[in-house]
Amino acid sequence: MLAGLLDGLFSGISIGAVLLIAALGLAIVFGLMGVINLAHGELMMLGAYTTFVVQNGFKKLGEPWFEAYIFFALILAFLVAAAVGLALERGVIRYLYGRPLETLLATWGVSLILQQFVRSVNWVIVVGLVVFCLLFFGALWIVSRRSDIDRIRNWVVAVMLPLSAGIAIAVGSFLSKTYKLAATKPWFGAQNVDVTAPKWLRGGLPLGAFQLPYARLFIIGLTILCVAAIYLFLQRSAWGLRIRAVTQNRSMSSCLGIPTQKVDALTFALGSGLAGVAGCAISLLGSVGPNTGQNYVVDTFMVVVVGGVGKLVGSIVAALVIGTVNYLIGSGTLALLFLPVKPLAEFFTFFATTSMAKVMVFALIIAFLQVRPGGIFPQKGRSVDA
Repeated sequence: MLAGLLDGLFSGISIGAVLLIAALGLAIVFGLMGVINLAHGELMMLGAYTTFVVQNGFKKLGEPWFEAYIFFALILAFLVAAAVGLALERGVIRYLYGRPLETLLATWGVSLILQQFVRSVNWVIVVGLVVFCLLFFGALWIVSRRSDIDRIRNWVVAVMLPLSAGIAIAVGSFLSKTYKLAATKPWFGAQNVDVTAPKWLRGGLPLGAFQLPYARLFIIGLTILCVAAIYLFLQRSAWGLRIRAVTQNRSMSSCLGIPTQKVDALTFALGSGLAGVAGCAISLLGSVGPNTGQNYVVDTFMVVVVGGVGKLVGSIVAALVIGTVNYLIGSGTLALLFLPVKPLAEFFTFFATTSMAKVMVFALIIAFLQVRPGGIFPQKGRSVDA
């Protein structure tokens, strides 16, 4: 029983570590801009699929290279998710600041688009997107060099948006008919795909009656590295200082010359990149599918709320507690632990499934927030007092 409890605690901590990586980015974005990004889970999903693509590429290079693919996958997952997050902030969220309901609906729509994109993506779609981005964003970049950009920007967008979309669709249609690209099947499809861990991440470290899986130890080590990197970035770098200043008082930071729009874009890209790293970690725990992010996004939001918005220590504590409790209940470990006490054993057996464990954890979180609505470490400062 003790071995089962220790195994459950370790597995729960590793899941909490994944939640913490994702929650770090969400806590920064939510704390700085007050944006509830429902597409955060899909950014994790993109990181997981990036890992799958990198894995397939390194398989063709041979065994020595394949053993190191996970490090390249982490970097690319961060960059891909950060680029998508930056495009999301520049193209959608920037125009919805201060409008939480519209932001919520917009990011929810983006999450559905990304899910369907992964299911359907092929060469025709990729070529069409590249052509659209080159035309539309290229036109905006050219126009931005003019002195009267504020006066003509809306007209340029109104003209170039349908024009770029029409040309992209025409190019995609031409290629599909000429080179039969439309006949090619989607790259991923709706089914789940599996990521094979390198040999040195398989197996486990013997510890008494059970093993500590190397993959989960790697995830915990990766989480510690990410937390340390984010702490050093926020506390020791110039841009970290700007982010903390804008978080505390946006209007005063703007008056002091801090480029708040660039800070917003950088913060959103950083938070999205961390979601991509979390997706890479998720791919080591199981198969990856278009709905992978939906399994984690709600728990990630709960970590941010319970820990306290914008609080790094609170996010760490909340992620470990939520991940561990969720796993102990859902795996039936608590039911076995309370086996001598029949009423408690039956109670926890009823919740010993993944879905029911989430129900119980959410009920506990609601009860906790009734006592501490600001989370474990509530925000303090003039912006909160106001």
